[in-house]
Amino acid sequence: MRILVTGGGGFIGSNFIFYLLKKYKKDVDIINVDALTYAGNLTTLKSIENHRNYHFNKIRIENREEMEKLCKQAPPDYIINFAAESHVDRSIKDATPFIATNILGTQTLLDLSLKYKIKRYIQISTDEVYGELGTSGKFTEETPLAPNSPYSASKASADLLVRSYVKTHGLNAVITRCSNNYGPYQYPEKLIPLMIINALNDKSLPIYGKGHNIRDWIHVEDHCRGIDQALHLGKQGEIYNLGGESEKTNLDVVHNILKKINKPTSLIKHVNDRHGHDFRYAINIEKSRKELNWEPQVEFTEGLEKTIDWYLENETWWKEIQRKNHHHLDD
Repeated sequence: MRILVTGGGGFIGSNFIFYLLKKYKKDVDIINVDALTYAGNLTTLKSIENHRNYHFNKIRIENREEMEKLCKQAPPDYIINFAAESHVDRSIKDATPFIATNILGTQTLLDLSLKYKIKRYIQISTDEVYGELGTSGKFTEETPLAPNSPYSASKASADLLVRSYVKTHGLNAVITRCSNNYGPYQYPEKLIPLMIINALNDKSLPIYGKGHNIRDWIHVEDHCRGIDQALHLGKQGEIYNLGGESEKTNLDVVHNILKKINKPTSLIKHVNDRHGHDFRYAINIEKSRKELNWEPQVEFTEGLEKTIDWYLENETWWKEIQRKNHHHLDD
């Protein structure tokens, strides 16, 4: 099967490519399309750059002409769209690139899916499209969309576009919505890698507000398995929530990191809260359990320890990113 993976130079996309090659070996041909913006990193994929079943193309997914040319040369059986601008703070400063990639890029992929008769299209979305929760309850697939940042609004818009192509054109598409991911190769601006790296360097650990905001954490390996299950077992037009069933406050996460690498809590620095900072996310995964035969397998404490060990053992990887993109990481 030939799979077009968009955003395969990013954190989740690259992990998914590794997952596919490990699981399907010679039975999969992967075309990776990535614009290589600041968060895309080919160093991550260096170990497979010469793999006979892997091919890389530097293209923005909203570039219809280039994407058309690629699909014409090697029509994919499946398209899995990870490509997205995804950092909330950046979307608050300037929403323009989020609209271009997350909405117009999705439209381009949907049109090409119709034209080249793709067997299945998967839109990788986020729990942030649901808005925020109070102290109780969980998001289900029926929870109304109520995005609170330009980033999450752009992702919700893309999800609605996918839905419309299913209803109007009969496209065989599935949407997955995940909770906060963590694991190896995550760009160092995100909470867990940023805190690990700052702590290792004895730099302050900035936490928004009081640090009481709650997130449901899923290890990227569990997420990759869920996407694979959705590819093969998901029903046309359906949405599947993929969560880790592991709610933690940001402060809890940071304390766990400091304890693991034996650094003092005095490194924690509370900073002004983010505009429109959602209080809590939590995902109900019963539908995915039932229809995809999927549930998370990596327990958070174990997964966090593995992740910390990975960053300790792969300093070259993140130090190179810091060297190249220091102005982005200092925003």
